[in-house]
Amino acid sequence: MDLLALADFNLVARHGGFGRAARAAGRPKATLSRRVAELEAALDLRLFERGPRTLKLTEEGRALHERTGMLLAELDETAAVIASGSAKPRGRLRISAPLLFSQVAMGKLAAEFAARHPEVRLEVTTEDRAVDMVEEGYDLVIRVNPETNESLVGRIFMRDRLIVVASPALGRPVGERPVPAVVRGPDGGDAWHVGAPGGRSRIVFEPVLHLSSLIMVRDAIRAGIGAGCLPISLVCHDLTAGRLVQWGDIDGPAIALWTLYPSRRLLSARVSAFLDHLKQAFPNGTPDELASYVAG
Repeated sequence: MDLLALADFNLVARHGGFGRAARAAGRPKATLSRRVAELEAALDLRLFERGPRTLKLTEEGRALHERTGMLLAELDETAAVIASGSAKPRGRLRISAPLLFSQVAMGKLAAEFAARHPEVRLEVTTEDRAVDMVEEGYDLVIRVNPETNESLVGRIFMRDRLIVVASPALGRPVGERPVPAVVRGPDGGDAWHVGAPGGRSRIVFEPVLHLSSLIMVRDAIRAGIGAGCLPISLVCHDLTAGRLVQWGDIDGPAIALWTLYPSRRLLSARVSAFLDHLKQAFPNGTPDELASYVAG
């Protein structure tokens, strides 16, 4: 396969048209069109659907772009690094991270990383949805308990667990009497199943507040309006100070924060540097480390 033609194909796919790609690269539009046509002929595949005013990737074209675009970018970066005689991280680094982790830790992490690696242009987007790394151009994503994805590899860098907490003034319920609760989102259920030193139990609750952020949930619980379910890293200092008390651990899988990146490419120097940065910030990946990092 002609790598130059493949690079031109990815250039056109990335910019969504021959004209835009030609202007971005400062190259003749006719040359790009010819090179893509030659690649299609060599592969015996139509890579673009060409309309009077639109250009759209075919299913085969999309698959080729997803599998080769990042790889070619990494080859370009590797060549630039070798030419400069340095493996120093540089260039753009786009990261997607979940809301809560971003709110409590990402600002500090990003500032420290930027100070340590001034030639990296770090961009962090906060969202809980599962982004398409290749389609949306992310180098690294952080996700909570992600679903298995054969096109991605990654590692766990932090573990947490959910607990039920309340103000000391709010007495723990007896029997099936519901307790007032602060829940995240419109549908928070009606009971928590918890494990405690005395054995497993079921805590029935009635929501008095529905909030969209766990930070807001924590603050409302601190105010004594009701009990709630939160990651222990978010409230461990409140538990130590006696502002909150723990009613039990939620039964279910633990919380695991993962870093994910495409498996069909070499890790760039900037992605490796950020992974090392996370490891230095959270060497053991415990909830106490996260709480201490946020409070420090």
